[in-house]
Amino acid sequence: MSPDHDGVRRPLRFVVIGAGMAGILSAIKLREAGFGSVAVYEKADRLGGTWRDNTYPGIACDIPSHLYRYSFAPNPNWTHTFAPGPEILAYLEGVAERFGVTDAIQLNTEVTRLRHDGERWQVELSNGSTDQADVVIGATGVLHHPRYPDIDGLGTFGGACFHSARWDHSVELTGRRVGIIGTGSSAVQIVSAIIGTVGNLYLFQRTPQWILPVPNPPIDEEQRAVFRQDPASMDALRKELAHTFETSFANAVVDANSPQMAFIEEMCRQNLENSVRDPELRERLRPDYRPACKRLVVSPDFYEAIQQPNAHLITEKILRIEPQGVRTTDGTLHELDVLVLATGFRVDQFLRPIEVTGPTGVTLEELWAQRPYAYYSISIPGLPNLFLLNGPNGPVGNFSLIDVAELQFDYISQLIDLIARGEARLITATTEATERFEQARVDAARNTVWVTGCRSWYLDDRGIPSAWPWSFDRFRAEMAAPRLEDFELVR
Repeated sequence: MSPDHDGVRRPLRFVVIGAGMAGILSAIKLREAGFGSVAVYEKADRLGGTWRDNTYPGIACDIPSHLYRYSFAPNPNWTHTFAPGPEILAYLEGVAERFGVTDAIQLNTEVTRLRHDGERWQVELSNGSTDQADVVIGATGVLHHPRYPDIDGLGTFGGACFHSARWDHSVELTGRRVGIIGTGSSAVQIVSAIIGTVGNLYLFQRTPQWILPVPNPPIDEEQRAVFRQDPASMDALRKELAHTFETSFANAVVDANSPQMAFIEEMCRQNLENSVRDPELRERLRPDYRPACKRLVVSPDFYEAIQQPNAHLITEKILRIEPQGVRTTDGTLHELDVLVLATGFRVDQFLRPIEVTGPTGVTLEELWAQRPYAYYSISIPGLPNLFLLNGPNGPVGNFSLIDVAELQFDYISQLIDLIARGEARLITATTEATERFEQARVDAARNTVWVTGCRSWYLDDRGIPSAWPWSFDRFRAEMAAPRLEDFELVR
C-alpha cells in the first residue's frame, strides 16, 4: 500500500467476522499489507467455516480441487479431483498456521452487536467484552445457517434426528433404517456414501434434481510428486481448469440459450436415460425444469446408489413426522431409526443475527427489511467502513468462492488504502449507485437459466436470482478497481 503525502499511514484497527475461508484470507492479506492490529472473531470452537460445520459422510467440494484453493497457497497434495471435506478443512487450518494468522483468531467468540458512533465501529462480543474497529470485514459465509423443514411433528421422532450440517457421528448407521429428507448436493453425496452400509435407506424427494455425471478420480502419488517437484505444472493445470470451468459452466448458466447450456442439458438427460434402468423410477427421478435451473448437482454414482435393493425413493408428500418414522400423504408410515434433514441453509442471513447500527441510527434489519442487498455484494449504504466478502447477490452459484473472495478483497483493499492514507475517514457506497447496480443486475438476471421455471434457493422473494448474472470476465473487470464516484467519502 502506498503511503500518504507525509509518508505515513494511519494505524487502523480491523475486526473480521468469521474464520472460514474468507476470514482467513482477510487476516492474511491485512497482515501482508502491514496492518498489525487485526482481530478475527469466530463463534465456533474451530476455524474452517462450512468445512468445519459439514462433516457428513461423502462430503466433497463440487469445484475442482486445484480451483478451490488460495492463489497464493497451491496445494500439491489433493488426493481427488474434487477434494473431500476433511482435506479442505485441513488445508484451511494449514494455511492459517503457515501464514501466521492463527494468533489473530479468537474462537468461541461471537460478534453480537456492531454500532458505529460516527468515528469507529463499537463491537460487542458474546463473552461480554468489547472491541473497537476502524474497519469491519464481514466474512460470515452464505451456506452457514441450517434451514430446518416446517414439518408437523418433527420434534416427536423417537430416533436420532439431525441436520446434515450438524452430523452426529455417535449415531451408528450400519444395518439401520435411515431416512433422508432433501435431494440437493448434500443429500446426494450422503446417499452415495452410506447406501452400502445401512439396512434400508429412504430418500424423501419433494423435487427431483438433474445430476451431472462428473467422475471424481483419485490423484495418485506419482502425480502429486510431480506437482511438488514442479509447481509450474500445477499452475498450468489450474489455469486450464479455470478456463474450462468458466467457458463451459460459469458462462453457460448466465446465458440460458447458450450452446454450452444446451451441452450441459444433454449430458444430464443422457445420464438419466442411460443410468436408470427401471422406466418408472426413471420418470420419478426426472425433473420438470431445465438442468442448472437449480444449483446443478454433481455426482458420478447417485443413480447407481438409488437403484440398490435397499434404496427406496419416496415421492409422496410428507404428512407428518411420528415417533416411529415419517408418514406420507398416502397413509404409509415409513419406519426409521435415523432421520437426516438435508434441507439446506438460510441463505439470506449473511451478517444476521448480529445487530448492526450505522452512524445515523439506521439498522441492518431496517435496510434489509425487504431483502439483503449490497453494492457489488460488498458495501451497504448507510454502514460505512463495513465491507462484505461473498455478500448478497454475489457469484455464489457460478465460480469458485475462493477466487471470488480474493478478487473482492483486492477491491476492498483499495478502499482501505484510501482510509489508511487519510484521504477518507469513512467510505460507503451511495444509495444511488447501489440502486443502479441492483436494477442492472435484476435486468440481466432475466437471461439466466435460474429463471427458466423452478423454485430454488437462488431466488429471492420476487423470484429474482440473488446471484451474479454476468460472466466471470465481467466480475474480474469490475473488481479491478472501485468506481470512486459510486462511493461517499467522508474526510
